[in-house]
Formats: sequence, C-alpha cells, structure tokens
Amino acid sequence: MGRNRKSFTEQEIHTLEKNLNVLRVTGKNITYSPMFKAAAVRAYQEGQTPMEIFLQAGFQIEIIGRDMPKKCLLRWRKVYAAVGEAGLIEERRGKGSTGRKQKGELSVEDKLRRAEARIRLLEAENDLLKKLEALERQANKTLPSSERFHLINLVLRKYGLQRVTRYLCQIAEVSSSGYYRWCSAEEQRQIREAADERDFLLIKEHFEARKGKIGALVIKMRLERMNGIVMNHKKIRRLMRKFKLVAVIRKANPYRKMAKATQEHRTCPNLLERQFEQSVPEKVLLTDITYLRYGTGQWAYLSCVKDGTTKQILAHYLSSTLELSLVKRTLELLIKRLDGNVHPDAIFHSDQGMHYTHLITRRLIAEAGFKQSMSRKGNCWDNASMESFFGHMKDELEYKDCTSLTELRQRINEYVTYYNSERYQWTLKKMTPDEFRNHLIAA
Repeated sequence: MGRNRKSFTEQEIHTLEKNLNVLRVTGKNITYSPMFKAAAVRAYQEGQTPMEIFLQAGFQIEIIGRDMPKKCLLRWRKVYAAVGEAGLIEERRGKGSTGRKQKGELSVEDKLRRAEARIRLLEAENDLLKKLEALERQANKTLPSSERFHLINLVLRKYGLQRVTRYLCQIAEVSSSGYYRWCSAEEQRQIREAADERDFLLIKEHFEARKGKIGALVIKMRLERMNGIVMNHKKIRRLMRKFKLVAVIRKANPYRKMAKATQEHRTCPNLLERQFEQSVPEKVLLTDITYLRYGTGQWAYLSCVKDGTTKQILAHYLSSTLELSLVKRTLELLIKRLDGNVHPDAIFHSDQGMHYTHLITRRLIAEAGFKQSMSRKGNCWDNASMESFFGHMKDELEYKDCTSLTELRQRINEYVTYYNSERYQWTLKKMTPDEFRNHLIAA
C-alpha cells in the first residue's frame, strides 16, 4: 500500500484497477497484491531498481508518482527482513505495522509452526555448539574459520533454517560476511577437492602396491619414475593425512639422536670414521647380521654386505644357525660377485662381533684384498647405514608368516632384488641403488 498524492481521479482509479498486481484502489490508497510485493523484494535483491520493478509490473509512474516505487520497496524490504516472505503476504495496514499478525489473531496452525521453528533453532544451536566443542577437543586447538563455516552450513541444511545465519555465526564466533564469502567459493573448493581425490588415487595405488610400508618420499619418487608425475612431497603428506593413509614404518632413528648427544666421539679413531659415501662404488663395504623370527617361533639369521656408496646389497646369506659359516658363506658370495675387481683401498667394515674378530674371518677378509674396519665398542651408529637397511627390510617385508626357512629365503631374495633395482632412494638422487651405481660409473 502507498500514498503519493491527495487523491486519485476516477480515470486513474479505473486504470490502476486493471493492473493484476493491484487488489483495490481508493481515492487515496493503493493495495498491492502480496505476490507482487514478494516478487518485488526478490527482484530488488537480484539487482533491479524500484523504478524498473514497477514499470515492468505495468504501473504508470505519472499516476502513482516517482517516489512511490522507492518508498514501497523500502517498507517491503524491512518487513521481509524482519519476518520473511510470510510477513509480506499477511501484512496489515496501519502505522507501525510489522506485517505480523497479533498473537490473538494467530491460528492454531500458525502457533504450531512458530513453536516448531523455535524448537528447530534451539536444536540447531545446541548441535552447532556440540560439534564445535567435540572437534576442538579432538584437535586440541581452536578450529580455523573455514571449518566453522562448514559446520554452520551443515547445521543450516540439516534443520532447513533461513534468516538465522548471522545468529549462528555469532555463536561460532565468525563473521557473517566471511561465511558468505566462503559459500561463494564453494565451486572452487569442489574443483580442488576433485583434484585432491584424483591425486590421492595415484598415491594410494603406490601405497597399496608396497602394502602400506612406504612414506611420502618413496611415493614421490615412484610417481616420477613410474607415472612421469612430479608431485611435491609436502602435498603427498597432506593428502595422506587428509585421507588417513598411515605408513607402517619405523619411528625416528635412535642412532641419530644418540650421535647428536655424543658429538665429541666423532674424532675417535676408526678406519672408516663413518665416511660411508666415497663416490666410488664398492670401496666401502658394510656388513652385519640381523635376527628374524618367523612361523611359530623359529629364528633365522641374515648376514648382508652393503655398498656404502650405492646402497646396493652386494651379498646376503640366510641361515638357521649363528655359526661362523654364516659370515664365511656371505664373504664367499661377495668375492664371487666382485669377480676379482676389488678396489685397492676397499674397506670391509663391521661391528666387533665374534664373527668378525675370529681369526678365520680376518684371514678371509685379508686374502680377498680388503682392509678390515670395526665400529668402536658401544658405538652402533658407526654402522648405522647397515642397520638402516635391516630396519627398512623388516618394515616392508612380510616374513613372519613364513612356515619354512626355504620360504623365508625366497622372500628375502625377492626383497633384495626389489631393494636394489626398484626401490628409489632420496639420497641417491632419487635413483635405485643399481641405477646410482651405473650413474657413478658413467660419470
């Protein structure tokens, strides 16, 4: 309803009554249809001016007056903001009207709808607060705004609420403008989410290929070499955390912490002095023995020789006993592999175990042309590179279910082949040990 002049003429009243958006006209007032008022507010929200709305609705501005569209839209928008579209439909005439029926005028159905709306709002408020508290307790930190926006959006959709966004934002302690910006960026988030899912499927493929026993760096190298895809290792870690891929790998190497705590021992006499990488293949040879428990409690013992530069496993032997023959057989396999091509300054480095201090072993090492070196007693990090291989092998190899030594030996042979020719290593310029050896020789 609106007024812009003292009175309409009979001809003007007749013209206005023909407009479908008008319910009735008196000499001084126009009563607009509820549907027109609601449509006018929506059109205004979409960017149309009051004048354009009234002209498109068939009103003649010279009859209703130039100020009337603006005044009507101002009043209708206030009613819409206060009580919604229903307020425009039920709007009462009179000064100070809110467009809402008085309590005494409400029907039983209206009262029930209002009560249900209040209950939904209380439930939504309680739900939002519970979710916020639970997530913050789980993360042990304050949730970022983006996660709070997501919770608000979930609650609004779950309870079918309208025009309470500002109130829920106040509860969640975020700005409503920030929430609307977050909503407008939904399309971009969906694009990023789809990209994350595609990348995750690639990561998962390599993760499962190694039975969950590789981390982000190994996955990165496999992606580059096998798929030709360059993916930042930080992104791989982020996606693994996001999709809850947890690698079954060892904890931080304790030798590293121990070494930091004993810096003064680095200058202690040692033929190798932990200079594992000599830039020359087969110059530094590291050896050690590890214990493997398998089957129903059986024990096996694995002796290996590792190239300190290329990380290749040059020789390995598995036995059911810890007799001296375990190391002797490993040396024989190493000598056979080298086929007489022994570096003149080759160092054979081990711990001070009885297998390596035994006269027979020392004679075999000398006859093969190696200079023997041993870790200082109690300094296990002097041979940490060899320990590192054993640690990775036990993480990545399924061996505990083996039922015989023959089956265990087969699996270890397969793993050593994989380790040498397929397992990319970050410190080898992202090459496999075999590739890195060829690279050094070619250089």
